[in-house]
Amino acid sequence: MIKNGPVFAALMGAASVLLSGAAHAADVTTAAPQAPVAQDVVSAKSPWQVRLRALGVVPNDKGSVNGVAGSDLNYSNSITPELDISYFFTDNIAAELILGTTSSKISGGGSLAGTPVGKTWLLPPTLTLQYHFTDFGAFKPYVGAGINYTFFYNESEKAGFSNLKVDNHIGAALQVGFDYMIDQHWGVNFDVKKLFLETNWSADTAGGSLSGKAKLDPWLIGAGVTYRF
Repeated sequence: MIKNGPVFAALMGAASVLLSGAAHAADVTTAAPQAPVAQDVVSAKSPWQVRLRALGVVPNDKGSVNGVAGSDLNYSNSITPELDISYFFTDNIAAELILGTTSSKISGGGSLAGTPVGKTWLLPPTLTLQYHFTDFGAFKPYVGAGINYTFFYNESEKAGFSNLKVDNHIGAALQVGFDYMIDQHWGVNFDVKKLFLETNWSADTAGGSLSGKAKLDPWLIGAGVTYRF
């Protein structure tokens, strides 16, 4: 019969070759779409960014002592390191948490000019919501607004004063700045913030207790480096 002859064997061999080629083509077709997925994973941006800045703190020299006509208060400027952490919800919208601490010397002004009062440390964590402009290439300006809560601690007094106390305070914050990105991860940053900070203070003297308002409203002017994960 033909079934046992050389013709049948030749037909079976040809069929085997054809089926093997079809299976190989199917494997190639199935595997090909995998490459773009891998590329997308590699090129995806992380939403996290950090900055480290040198920060100049420039308070507004205004305040008062209750019951003392023409009184004012002055506060010293300072320079301190600052760390901020940003999370990008989209390419344009981000939230930024700003962390840093510094000290300020308090002295009398106006009718109390030349009277040293004391010194306080302050920690002003600030959370802002930012809009980042993305149409300028490596230059990436942004604006922001948010909320600040300032902790005052380690108050110390000059001679003639005791029990200096500056109350913690919550207030608004405004921000403007830019990053200039050197590559995908690293950049330089310049940033200016305005904190609206007016709080109460008190101290004791030999003649009795004093209290009043401290209107610091500091400018925070910083420059540093940016790293985008």
